[in-house]
Amino acid sequence: MSDESSTEEAGEQQPVFALDRVYVKDLSFESPNVPEMFATQGQPELNVELGTEGRVVSDQGHVESVLTVTVRSTFEERTVYIAEVQQAGLFRMQGIPEEQMERLMGINCPTILFPYAREAISGAVLRGGFQQVLLDPVNFQALYEQSREPAEGQEH
Repeated sequence: MSDESSTEEAGEQQPVFALDRVYVKDLSFESPNVPEMFATQGQPELNVELGTEGRVVSDQGHVESVLTVTVRSTFEERTVYIAEVQQAGLFRMQGIPEEQMERLMGINCPTILFPYAREAISGAVLRGGFQQVLLDPVNFQALYEQSREPAEGQEH
């Protein structure tokens, strides 16, 4: 008898964390100052903003996680372009303790979704006629822990 079947017989549910689907919820690109911006000389400034959110979507343990990535390019205080994607994933989470759910939603889900968002941003900027943008990898664990520090400081 395998360990897996004996665990199931004992009534213990094995934790499940699985990606069921990846999809784009929203994708936008705007370049309000073209074609004039094509003639500029110099390197534009890039500002990258990240946001995450999640919600339970079914009683069967399906959770939607949405990673929002916004890239703003400016040159001499004029907008070159704004590219934004809401990259989403439908995850199955079953048998996971409540205290670990938030951590999975804040670290693991966006880590899985980021390469898809990165590609969507890069493609949108390239199709907009600008040089390809390759976003640096993001340490979502560090961002998550940093976001938790003020909340933990207020409790004491």
